Amino acid sequence: MEGHHRRHHHHQQQHLQQQQQPVSVNVEADRFPQWSVQETKDFLMIRAELDQSFMETKRNKLLWEVISTRMREKGYNRSAEQCKCKWKNLFTRYKGCGTVDAETVRQQFPFYDELQAIFTARMQSVLCSESEGGGATGSKKKAAQAQLSSDEEDDTEENEYSFRKKKKGKTGGGSSSKSGSINIKEMLEDFMRQQLQMEMQWREALESRENERRMKEMEWRQTMEALENERIMMERRWREREEQRRVREEARAEKRDALITALLNKLRREDQM
Repeated sequence: MEGHHRRHHHHQQQHLQQQQQPVSVNVEADRFPQWSVQETKDFLMIRAELDQSFMETKRNKLLWEVISTRMREKGYNRSAEQCKCKWKNLFTRYKGCGTVDAETVRQQFPFYDELQAIFTARMQSVLCSESEGGGATGSKKKAAQAQLSSDEEDDTEENEYSFRKKKKGKTGGGSSSKSGSINIKEMLEDFMRQQLQMEMQWREALESRENERRMKEMEWRQTMEALENERIMMERRWREREEQRRVREEARAEKRDALITALLNKLRREDQM
């Protein structure tokens, strides 16, 4: 009986020790550090280099793994899913900047130029594919399908944004290829018009800032000229006063010398007498 109580007491002590042991939680595993500006720029540079591959393949999971590997080579620990989510977030912000002027866009979204370069290169690639294919609709359709296949997994929103006019213009049946080719041209023309409009807005803003700078510089020059003229006038008045003072001092000195000379002559005459 006594041995039974000892074993029971020993089990109770072990149970209490297990309850008192702290539960370790791997906090670091659940922590995702924010993307720095330089890290995001390096990520966009890698994504731009692989954009053609994204356009040519339907299953891009392996490409995101390649991006993750290349990010690790640059010293960033980012998984393929993190890279993919980051791209979707950047694209969403880029899409929301369509109605904002260029200057405000670059202030609110510092990576606008990088994404603009990616999609501009993508459009140029489609144009080159069309020009090489001549009048055949097969290459045009292939280029359009390659464009639509870009980022197919959970990235259909990007393709819808890039080719929303093409999808609206599709009719089905045997005329779908011809209609798609026409709508690609319309989409490219619309894209070029948007580019020209943004460039005109940027030039207008630049000219406005340049005119404002010139006006401020002109006002500054006028102010400095006025201050310089005032300084010259003050210096001239000071020189005139100094000249008048010198003339008065010389006149006093001459009178003093004349008085002393007259006094000495008078004393000499008195001594001679």
